[in-house]
Amino acid sequence: MNVRELVEGRRARGLLGVLALATVSAAALAQGSLPVGPAAGDMALSPFYRVSDVLPSAPGVLLREEAMPGQAEIDAAAESRRILYTSIDARWHSGRIPVSGAFYLPAGNAPARGWPIMAWAHGTLGIADVCAPSWTGWRPRDATYINRWLRAGFAVVVTDYQGLGGPGPHPYLNWQAEGRSVLDAVRAAIGARPRQVSNQVFVAGQSQGSGAALGAARLAREYAPELNVLGAVATGLVSTFPAGPVSQPVRDSSNMFLAFAAGGLRDDGPQIDEIVSDKGRQLLEAARSGCTADVARLARKLRVADLGETLSISRERLAGLRLPVTDMPMGPVGVPLFIGTGLADATIAPVRQHAAVSALCSAGNRVSWNRYEGHGHDGALHGSFDDSLAFVRTVLAKKKVANNCSEIAPPGPPGQRRADLPFNDD
Repeated sequence: MNVRELVEGRRARGLLGVLALATVSAAALAQGSLPVGPAAGDMALSPFYRVSDVLPSAPGVLLREEAMPGQAEIDAAAESRRILYTSIDARWHSGRIPVSGAFYLPAGNAPARGWPIMAWAHGTLGIADVCAPSWTGWRPRDATYINRWLRAGFAVVVTDYQGLGGPGPHPYLNWQAEGRSVLDAVRAAIGARPRQVSNQVFVAGQSQGSGAALGAARLAREYAPELNVLGAVATGLVSTFPAGPVSQPVRDSSNMFLAFAAGGLRDDGPQIDEIVSDKGRQLLEAARSGCTADVARLARKLRVADLGETLSISRERLAGLRLPVTDMPMGPVGVPLFIGTGLADATIAPVRQHAAVSALCSAGNRVSWNRYEGHGHDGALHGSFDDSLAFVRTVLAKKKVANNCSEIAPPGPPGQRRADLPFNDD
């Protein structure tokens, strides 16, 4: 059985599993209680993802692991493991939760101190459990990226994020929740292989994952002070800084619909089911049982061209209901930062990424902002890899990394994307 057949079989079983789960209740939306059930994207994947026992009190404890199916693009891994570990719910404040992910060790003998570890935070895949990459496998672009870090001599751990695989909703784009998922995955990986993995930690993320990686770096000093987080890499930067020196108006992309469906609305107001249009209701059902490709396919069929078509309320009223899930406070992150921006990015405009970089620089962070002509949103991931690796190796060598904050300038409108670039599918 190949990976595609495996994924399709798992997807089908996951969708059937929805029928066996209880519907989320309105009472579960109160603060301190984790929403569960089909409306939270919960699905019956396999017993591996569910825990019936009382969870350990500490975050980052490995609960279980098992071998993952092989994937052709990840040929540099000596071990590929699916993991389940503890974390803390940062969105509904319900306490301890299980979070799933994947862990890879490179081939060969580990260095005396152990392999340095790269915690990679993935981009948008969806909000239903069936979209968890530890369950479905990786898109070739992402699998190849993981493999490049393994070939470079890094152990790699990748969280599915809170609620994506584990119980409850996946709080999409919520950097505080996703940042904790990243850090606790590192804790679990180091605890699982203490002689093979060193406490030399880097975090990296693409698009949605860029906010998770930046959030993890910002949270590490207080949330996981025992982790030696050395630097952060972010491509397709999604984070926003309302108090920053460069103002950028909020632009609602179609992906924001996923945030509203999974914890992106205030708990004291109407929830997503109460404010969707007829088309929005169909898309909501698709989001709760499928992944982004399924939602996009339905949106094309319904001819939905704008986020406003999915809602039954005005944008003005929506503004009072939404949570600022990508907004970060000003201040030092605490580690050097590498930011990669594709100048042909039509998903997160380069001028918006410039605004975020300006905020990071004005807060005194050491930032290396690298721009890539012809690369779109996804293309910047691989287009920036060689520079990202050089940045990480410079930090490991305890040398000073480049800081070009004094040279940054607003980019023009997104440029022409080169059609011949691999992995460049906006």
